[in-house]
Amino acid sequence: MTFAPQISVDPSFTAEIAVSALIIGGGACGLTCALRLADAGVDSLVIERDRQPLGSTSLSSGFIPAAGTRLQKKLGIADSPEALTRDIQAKAHGAAGAELTHAYTNAIGEALDWLELAHGFQWEVLTDFLYPGHSVHRMHTLPQRQGIALIQALDIAVNRAGGTVLSDALAFELVVDTDRRVMGVRVQRPDGAIESIACKALLLACNGYGGSAKMRERFIPDMSHASFAGHLGNDGSAVEWGEALGARLADMSAYQGHGSWAVPHGSLVTWALMVQGGIQVNERGERFHDESQGYSEAAVHVVAQPNQTAWCIFDEPIDALGLTFPDYVAAKEMGAVKVCEDVSALAAVIGCGAETIGQTLSAIGSGVTDAFSRTFARGLQAPYYAIRVTGALFHTQGGLDVDASCRVLDVTGQHFPNMWAGGGAARGVSGPDVSGYLSGNGLLSAIAGGTISADSMATFLDQG
Repeated sequence: MTFAPQISVDPSFTAEIAVSALIIGGGACGLTCALRLADAGVDSLVIERDRQPLGSTSLSSGFIPAAGTRLQKKLGIADSPEALTRDIQAKAHGAAGAELTHAYTNAIGEALDWLELAHGFQWEVLTDFLYPGHSVHRMHTLPQRQGIALIQALDIAVNRAGGTVLSDALAFELVVDTDRRVMGVRVQRPDGAIESIACKALLLACNGYGGSAKMRERFIPDMSHASFAGHLGNDGSAVEWGEALGARLADMSAYQGHGSWAVPHGSLVTWALMVQGGIQVNERGERFHDESQGYSEAAVHVVAQPNQTAWCIFDEPIDALGLTFPDYVAAKEMGAVKVCEDVSALAAVIGCGAETIGQTLSAIGSGVTDAFSRTFARGLQAPYYAIRVTGALFHTQGGLDVDASCRVLDVTGQHFPNMWAGGGAARGVSGPDVSGYLSGNGLLSAIAGGTISADSMATFLDQG
């Protein structure tokens, strides 16, 4: 299917299909919104470009940070939206949008409880370890610990609730009136046929811009040549539509990278390996950053190394933890994980000097604080495990500026008459820099944004 985002002004727009709420994008944000609207008795339609809902969510680990949930209370975990807000702002150096952060952190716990009680989602809280930046155990996941399981559960729930997802439908044109009120959209089908859909309210939940080389060069040049490990639907169409209508953009230089993308296998390797004591070295066998700071900013450090690659080094206890994560299991099955009986074997795999990698390993140990200010609980012991990785771009964290109700704002700060944005289409809560990304911010924005958008759209439609 071809695609070129367009805007047309047609106050007399007519269409073959008309719905109250139209949602462009069947990722976690769009499906959450559709499910919430169905529960509120609002007719909606999700337009999805793929044959089935996937989006960035399907490529994630499926971990959602939420505070004050029923499950946390049951497990005796003391948490609150205020504590989650503090952690988000600490990671973002106080630069995350305050109003939106407050809205998301207050909505996400209730949203997960609603999905559990109303739709049977069986959440688990990850208690094996803390992701960098989180002060308590608050990562919620389905038992499969995969984003694809989350998106499938949401899709099933939407269908059971009576919602409609129109797949293989590529939205390419927004139709507005002279007051910038969205009248509807035009979509292209696989056979080239064009269909028109009218609506009273629109949610842009389609994508970020990580898949657009032009936009990466414009907004995040440091990652312009890095591997893109996100969904190809992240082509920046929401940003293009918004800019054409005079929308305000925010935090466009923010993104979620990952410093552990196995090459050449093209597979994510959980950062839990690094958090639990693993290290990264370059092709010379030298460490180059503090691996405990987070996987997003690690991507920048890795791509700055010779040949834009590094090696993740760890040992048997960490390997055992990794086996509880499906992405690590998959990487191991593909042959990405090399097992080395001693330092000499490890040096041979990396292609560096045995003396150099030996010195690197001997420099870490119990209670040692290194030159990067990382303190280790223990050293690594043979046999050693090694994975060759690069730094990858997963999804962007900047987008259309929105208020606390997820209504899109124009350059003057006024909201558009009937347009909302969430997920990758909207600004996130990571501030303007890669280092501001707190683990789970993407799914936090998607689930909370979808919930908030639905509630706001339902109120708007009820008021006529």
